Order: sequence, then structure tokens, then C-alpha cells
Amino acid sequence: MSIVAYIGVGSNMGDREANCLKAVELLGRTVRVLRLSSLFYTEPVGYDDQDDFINAVASVETDLGPQELLLLCRSVEDEMGRVRTVRWGPRTMDLDILLYGSVVVREADLIIPHPRMAERKFVLAPLVEIAPDAVHPVLGRTAAALLAGVADGHTVLRCEKKSGMP
Repeated sequence: MSIVAYIGVGSNMGDREANCLKAVELLGRTVRVLRLSSLFYTEPVGYDDQDDFINAVASVETDLGPQELLLLCRSVEDEMGRVRTVRWGPRTMDLDILLYGSVVVREADLIIPHPRMAERKFVLAPLVEIAPDAVHPVLGRTAAALLAGVADGHTVLRCEKKSGMP
């Protein structure tokens, strides 16, 4: 059974735009990419002593289970040279499963919906662009309603460049 999942995509090292597009291309070898939001310039959150990010959200259709999708995301991050050192620190690629249909997962290495997505403009702005009516299965609110109520004061600006993806 196929499910639609939303994956946050982010990079703040190297060619950030190209990194984001490459990660989505690599995901597309295993899952069907339905849509990709615009790319957004965003300030770092959690650890400020680093370069700004490029962020986006991809919607994908998959037969993979949540843990298998997590493994796919990690393998793409690894293939793109991600090194995990400082929490929320600089990275060539960061892929986060934001939503997986209406499924709720609470495991040691995986929490869906993403535990901080409802408070982060850099996640919600691109999600709203491609799926404003996507519902947070725990909070019962749409992505658009969550974005309207977010108190995050960090800068999130749509890039002029188009992604070139579906």
C-alpha cells in the first residue's frame, strides 16, 4: 500500500541549492517524488554559529515503512557526505520525515510527525507551499494553520531559483 510522506530537505555546506536538488534526485531512485517546494533561504535554528540553510519539502509516494524510509533518508545523507558531529550543526544534507500519511510513530530513533515541525517556519513555509491542507495527526491542524500560528522569528525567504522538480 502506497503512502504519501513529506520529507524536509536542508543544506548549509557547499552548493546548498545543488545539494538539496541532488538529495531529492537520490530519493527518487527509490520513492516516487510527487512535488518539491521552492527552495528557501533560512537562518539556522538551535546552533547559530554556522552558515544559513537552504530548505525545501518534498512529497513522496512510497511503499516503504517508516523505518525503511528513515534508512533511505540516512543513506542519502551519507552518500552526500553528511558527518554527524554537532547537534543542529553544519551539514551537507539533512533529511527529516515530517509526516507519513496520518501515521504516528514514537520510537527511540524515529518520531513522526517530526517533533518540532509545528514550531519551525523553515519547515512549515515550504510544506504549506505544496500541501497547505496536510494535517498534523497529533495536533489535528493543517500545515497552513500551524504556519499562521508559529512564533518562530527566524528569517525564511523563498529563493528566486526554481527547483526544476515536479
